[in-house]
Amino acid sequence: MPTEITDPDDPRLRDYVRLTDVKLRTALEPEGGLYIAESAKVIRRALAAGHRPRSLLMAPRWLEDLADVIDTVEQGGAPVYVGDPRVIETVTGYDVHRGALASMHRPALPSVEATLAEARRVLVIEDVVDHTNVGAIFRSAAGLGTDAVLITPRCADPLYRRAVRVSMGTVFQVPWTRIDPWPGGADVLRGLGLTVAALGLGEHAVPLDRLATDPPERLALVLGTEGDGLSRATMTAADLTVTIPMAGEVDSLNVAAAAAVAAWALRA
Repeated sequence: MPTEITDPDDPRLRDYVRLTDVKLRTALEPEGGLYIAESAKVIRRALAAGHRPRSLLMAPRWLEDLADVIDTVEQGGAPVYVGDPRVIETVTGYDVHRGALASMHRPALPSVEATLAEARRVLVIEDVVDHTNVGAIFRSAAGLGTDAVLITPRCADPLYRRAVRVSMGTVFQVPWTRIDPWPGGADVLRGLGLTVAALGLGEHAVPLDRLATDPPERLALVLGTEGDGLSRATMTAADLTVTIPMAGEVDSLNVAAAAAVAAWALRA
């Protein structure tokens, strides 16, 4: 049975406090072993992936639409909180209008070896710090047939609320983990039988469409930061450099757009 919440300072709502404060959430979520899933679709995908809820928070008008989610959460032994939208906004720092929020237990990340066991197409996200871009890359990976995603130590958290929301919950269906160290981990990828390709500019870069005509059996494509692209060390560590031919005197695409183009062109 859902529990009504009337006090925004209720300690049971600690997981949901100041969700728009990136600095606070970055410190709290991994440390507390939690992440926040927002919207009915995203929460359902998290539950379908086997992630365990800590609690659920929603306004009364969503009780009927989310009856199945409520049943699943309560059967798992987690509480469901219902509160006036103004109370929820005071707690979270913004108007929650996508149905509900769920605080979820953060699952343990698998090893690189386990994540890539059957992967033929892999995206490696190097130091991309914008959560929107990370979420968009995961959505493209899921929709365009990428088998797995690796993120480097300084990359933004794919389970941060904005990244999860932009991905439409696909961060729960694409196998992923962190690769550390990086770019030293390129040797690990080669040891697993993957060709490591850096997406960037270079004198000997291979055009994407040419590579797509005869791609390696197993390929890890590395995507760089929003501003500077891939590091020099990563470009050196890669087996080859791949470039997307551009027109109109444009030298590059947004990293999420580039990921989508490359994932489509190289789909196995």
